[in-house]
Amino acid sequence: MTIDMHVHAFADKIAERAVSVLEQRAGIEPLTRGLISQTLERMDEWGIDRSAILPIATKPSQQEVINNWAKQTDGGRFICFGSVHPDSPDALDELERITRLGLHGIKLHPDYQGFMIDDPKLDTLLDAIAQTGLPVVFHAGFDVVSPELVHCPPDAALRMFKRHKGLKAILAHLGGNDRWDEVYDTLAGVDGELYFDTAFTSHRCPDEIMYKIIDRHGAERILFASDMPWDSPDRIRRKILGLKLSDDAKEKILGLNAQRLLGL
Repeated sequence: MTIDMHVHAFADKIAERAVSVLEQRAGIEPLTRGLISQTLERMDEWGIDRSAILPIATKPSQQEVINNWAKQTDGGRFICFGSVHPDSPDALDELERITRLGLHGIKLHPDYQGFMIDDPKLDTLLDAIAQTGLPVVFHAGFDVVSPELVHCPPDAALRMFKRHKGLKAILAHLGGNDRWDEVYDTLAGVDGELYFDTAFTSHRCPDEIMYKIIDRHGAERILFASDMPWDSPDRIRRKILGLKLSDDAKEKILGLNAQRLLGL
């Protein structure tokens, strides 16, 4: 089973508007217009069995609506995460509701939600997430929304992770978009349930540094992911299959690790 652990889609009524804004900001032509139906078509085209949908509450007021949509979308070939906003006064209540809804994890985005990854204001929330046993995905490294300030650089991500015993943390973009040398030096090989996903690595991440990070960190803590519609799961899968990894390591990355982490 091939599981893409990092996909973006939106409710039909806002999908076109959301994708258009991001398309203009990033200067990247998307592979879908953010619709669930189009996402399924692409999954069929590229042989992706299941996809994790990662919504982001960019405002505290969006939490409930986003998580309700995630619940409605969850199931079948979609594995939906929820989102909370760290500045919401009821973030902990919403986290509890996410667990009751049966969603499969939490997505936080330091750039869009306006926090540094090692800010102590997140400690209570992250400890609460750790207690749920759900994994939390962070955008890591460069993002076009904040080109002058990286909100989740590798050194700060390490400080955050060491403060929260038992946290299942997934650092997207192989630990830090465009910061892969630092990921290798600082994060790769760190003990604990610290995972890297491969989202948005098909073009910019050299094969050599990808292999080095996987080799040091361990294939059992790498999750196949695309960032669709902004990158292609087909290209990233071919990239992984082309690395000098064992067949066992490739099988773990492409799906077995996600099945184990999510209890599928």
